[in-house]
Amino acid sequence: MEERRKVSDLHKRDDLLSYMLSMPQEERIEDSDVIAVLWEMIFRGTDVVAILLEWAMARMVLHPDIQSKVQEELDRAVGHRPMTDSDIPNLRFLHCVIKETLRMHPPGPLLSWARLAVHDTYVGKHLVPAGTTAMVNMWAISHDETIWGDPWVFRPERFMEEDINVLGSDLRLAPFGSGRRVCPGRMMGLSTAYLWFGRMLQEYKWAAAQPVKLTECLRLSMEMKKPLVCHAVPRSKTG
Repeated sequence: MEERRKVSDLHKRDDLLSYMLSMPQEERIEDSDVIAVLWEMIFRGTDVVAILLEWAMARMVLHPDIQSKVQEELDRAVGHRPMTDSDIPNLRFLHCVIKETLRMHPPGPLLSWARLAVHDTYVGKHLVPAGTTAMVNMWAISHDETIWGDPWVFRPERFMEEDINVLGSDLRLAPFGSGRRVCPGRMMGLSTAYLWFGRMLQEYKWAAAQPVKLTECLRLSMEMKKPLVCHAVPRSKTG
């Protein structure tokens, strides 16, 4: 941070650190807060994406037919050159696979929309006493039979039938939250997941090296209790 402060054109740079360090004096935040913001960006921008990708790859080795379908789409839309972010809009089925992974294995099953009831109130027929902290259980919503019909089946095609937005406008599947406190990094995180998932499936055919167990473990995010171990075979060698 001290090195960045010495840069002469700090206010002209467009990265987050430069922006925070060049804020007007009356708006400036403490260095400890700058560090906290950067740590949150690094953690939420990498850890959650990595967990999402592990779940997605677990599903690919359990459903090789779906893996092949994604690879066929990549071959048609991208060809032999490396996939880039500009290809993402053209990979509709890949989108569906990531959305279905977010539905079945939301990295944040309890969304951080915590609210405190200031007086007794009712949600439908349910009494919420004053002083109760309420949170949104996205895991329960995304596994609700009245919404999804077959919530325990991994079926990406459901998002071909109905294109549900996962960025917060449709509360049937809002893994990044919604409203004023929606995750500010949702676009970056989702684009990163699309890109790396696509690149991994474009280059390799994946198979389980050990039995895959989908047991969940809630820490800071909803992780696989038993880490995924895979064999990756270059697709050029598999025909």
